[in-house]
Amino acid sequence: MNSPLIQLLVLAGIAVFLILRLKNVLGTRDGFEQPPVQKTQTDRLGSPEFEVIEGGPDLDIVDHVEENSSAAQALAAMKRIEPSFNVTDFLGGARSAYEMIVMGYENGELSDIQPFLAEDIYESFVDGVAAREDQGLTIEANFIGVRELKLMDATYDEDTSEAELTIRFVAELTSVVRNSEGEIVDGNASDIKRQKDTWAFARKMGSDDPNWLLVSTDA
Repeated sequence: MNSPLIQLLVLAGIAVFLILRLKNVLGTRDGFEQPPVQKTQTDRLGSPEFEVIEGGPDLDIVDHVEENSSAAQALAAMKRIEPSFNVTDFLGGARSAYEMIVMGYENGELSDIQPFLAEDIYESFVDGVAAREDQGLTIEANFIGVRELKLMDATYDEDTSEAELTIRFVAELTSVVRNSEGEIVDGNASDIKRQKDTWAFARKMGSDDPNWLLVSTDA
């Protein structure tokens, strides 16, 4: 066997060896193969928590009242009539309104809060402020903050579109009452008192007037 033939056999052997190694590393494509599986939205995000579930409970409602309760059904009805209505935003507004109304009454500045009061509530506030003035009494109050706020109930009248939400407030403030001579007759400026109120606000859903009116102040 001459030298060129030996060289050719050696080269062929090397080629066969390299082909076998490549097949071991890369694999082969023989016969029918399943097409590549496309990743689902959940697979791409890497976590099932991101999957959108249709028809789930409205968290804006069930975060504040029991699911399937009469209050939850009333809130859902309000949202159907007025889709922009948001329970969480309403409660934030009620917190601010509570402070404004309490301080308006304490300071006898009723004109500022009249647009947020039902007529009978406004008249009772007027009577209360007038009674203090007749006795020569003034109140010095400092509102510290709302410590607790809870939506207690919600009702909705399908016939009139009247909605009513009842809220319990627990607030802290300081208050002193002075007589006409400026003497303190009640309270202490350094004592923080806790005040608890249950108020109801009402509004006709779908109306152009966005204001909720205070319609009840059962303490």
